[in-house]
Amino acid sequence: MKTFTATPADIEKKWVVIDAEGVVLGRLASIIAMRLRGKHKPSFTPHMDMGDNVIVINAEKVQVTGDKREKPNYWHTGHPGGIKSRTTGEILEGKYPERVIMQAVKRMLPGNRLSRVQLTHLRVFAGTAHTHEAQNPEVLDVASWNKKNTRTA
Repeated sequence: MKTFTATPADIEKKWVVIDAEGVVLGRLASIIAMRLRGKHKPSFTPHMDMGDNVIVINAEKVQVTGDKREKPNYWHTGHPGGIKSRTTGEILEGKYPERVIMQAVKRMLPGNRLSRVQLTHLRVFAGTAHTHEAQNPEVLDVASWNKKNTRTA
């Protein structure tokens, strides 16, 4: 028995589109992270970029459970006393609601050089329109996989 290790010639990347309307944020982010890494493929090799290109639409309509909508997100400007915060609800209702999904997926990937490359294969759009129709993406209906994946407001 030999252990299979994928080479760049063995890698086949697909395009996948996911509708985030009504889907719980954490469950959506874990599915996206798994797709970006390529762990859904039987030929998964940890040190290769085997994942698919993922397009997420309707990012503004993603759901969060419990009191997480009021949970503050902190960042630092780099200047003394420059700690800032904004709640998840404020970000979702603000100008760039797609940042909530980007940050959740980024935190579910390992913190190394490869995951930074894999994160560039994620495209998140606030509305229903996206600019990647030419790639003929396959639709993944994450909401119907498990009843816990969705939540009504």
